[in-house]
Amino acid sequence: LTGWDGNPELWSVKEGAIMGRTTAEHPAKGNTFLIWTNGMPSDFELRTSFRIAANNTTGFANSGIQFRSKVLDPTNWVVGGYQADMEAGPNYTGTLYEERMTRGTMAMRGQKVVWDKDGKKQITGSLGTSEELQSLIKKEDWNEYVIIAKGNHLQEFINGRETVDVTDECEAKAAKSGVIALQLHAGQPMIVEFKNIRIKQ
Repeated sequence: LTGWDGNPELWSVKEGAIMGRTTAEHPAKGNTFLIWTNGMPSDFELRTSFRIAANNTTGFANSGIQFRSKVLDPTNWVVGGYQADMEAGPNYTGTLYEERMTRGTMAMRGQKVVWDKDGKKQITGSLGTSEELQSLIKKEDWNEYVIIAKGNHLQEFINGRETVDVTDECEAKAAKSGVIALQLHAGQPMIVEFKNIRIKQ
């Protein structure tokens, strides 16, 4: 975990992958993050493989990749900003969420969206249905996530298919650069793993 900062009770490296794990004995009291400390990229392409699994009876497991984000509470490793979302369930993997900010889900999976200068969301097109894109995600297995941020244009891809396309024209809220971080969501016991993380600025 050289170059990363997070709760050592929850983050480790196993078989070459970064693993975030919550248990009944070591829960995440709030959403907590493993923060990359080697830069605050603005325009970049990030690629990684991820695997997420629920270790509980309800099937809940949620994580995400923060980018162009701010460290809001360094003591508890709390980050806010753009998040490429992921979960064990059927709804949020491949969406764009704004963690701890006011806009919430900025684009559902399959949406092309423009956030205009007044902060209003306009759906401008489709990349496919949410169900079709979900069918390309391998459950409890490795999937590839790609994030491309170029100016105010944000794109996410899973296993080669684009899942969201967002243009953020809201100058008051659009982030130009910031930290990258990996999320462990508060809630029931779960595991998320990341491997082969690489970034091209």
